Amino acid sequence: MSNFWNIPGIPHKGWSLMDVIDVREDGQDEDDTDYETCMMCGKERIRFVHILEHNEVKEEFRVGCVCSEKMTDDYTNPKRLENDLRNKASRRTNWINKEWKFSKNGNQYLNMDGHHFLIYRDKKTRKYKGAIDETWGKKSFDTLQQAKAALFNGIEYFKEKGDW
Repeated sequence: MSNFWNIPGIPHKGWSLMDVIDVREDGQDEDDTDYETCMMCGKERIRFVHILEHNEVKEEFRVGCVCSEKMTDDYTNPKRLENDLRNKASRRTNWINKEWKFSKNGNQYLNMDGHHFLIYRDKKTRKYKGAIDETWGKKSFDTLQQAKAALFNGIEYFKEKGDW
């Protein structure tokens, strides 16, 4: 386990926060998650990875929130961006666990906020597919939970575009 805080030549300040990602963004179980290790302090099991860059360092650093705050000297945005991802993960879990209705064809659906959400099983592949209103997804999923997570991601995509 490396601790770059103690290695000469690695700057402690002046880093720029490029992105924050959730390594469980696809809604997988905690046991199935490939957590990361903070490159700066060596803390293991980082779920929300802050990606930092520095003009004196060739590679990006993938760190946890506390190291991100110290390295960027920003004690607001790293935590805010991580909280946004935590809230999104909570909304995804609530979405997946909603009680869906069954159509006469046996497909699961929801009517919510003026939109129609559908999950059906492809007759040939037996994999799950989804639709939001009249937009039919192209991807197939092995599990119902994966299909529901994909519909959630579709909703988030339309919201970010301003089409929701």
